Amino acid sequence: MPFIIAIDGPAASGKGTIARALADHYGFHHLDTGLLYRATGAKGGDPVEAARTLVPDDLRRNDLRSADAGQAASRIAAIPEVRAALVDFQHRFAAQEPGAVLDGRDIGTVICPDAQVKLYVVASNEVRARRRAEELGADPAEMLAQLHERDRRDRERDTAPLRPADDATIIDTSHISVDEAITAAIAIVDRVRG
Repeated sequence: MPFIIAIDGPAASGKGTIARALADHYGFHHLDTGLLYRATGAKGGDPVEAARTLVPDDLRRNDLRSADAGQAASRIAAIPEVRAALVDFQHRFAAQEPGAVLDGRDIGTVICPDAQVKLYVVASNEVRARRRAEELGADPAEMLAQLHERDRRDRERDTAPLRPADDATIIDTSHISVDEAITAAIAIVDRVRG
């Protein structure tokens, strides 16, 4: 049985950076599940049909990291039929040997509730806005407003709202370095793996 690491948290909290580092460290497969929603939104047209016809090549588009793609992803992620269409894709990915690291909003609560390790990565709103602004070359105040709106949508949606799994370990990256966050995550995984 593959070893699954589920990493959830709001946008720009550092979950993707930690997920990639863990996948590299353990030789596991990595899926940024947000890309599924970004790619579905970027395809345009009917979002349910776009989700049903999503293929791995769709995740390689150059425009998936834009603020517009992120906002589109958050909007279509609230559509239950879109979420259902993408669940099978995520389950198949998580079943790969020797293991998989999936990061998103509902990995530990919905997609992989039996994951051996569940992390919930957070950071203050101001830190997240600054990070996203630096990443996109945007205005921090504008990013803060967008993050507030996105967080509200993600937490209030009826299907799979953003929240930590009951058995998730919280990692707050507000005041620690990237290396410190990764070291903390590796220590948590190593404890579970024995």
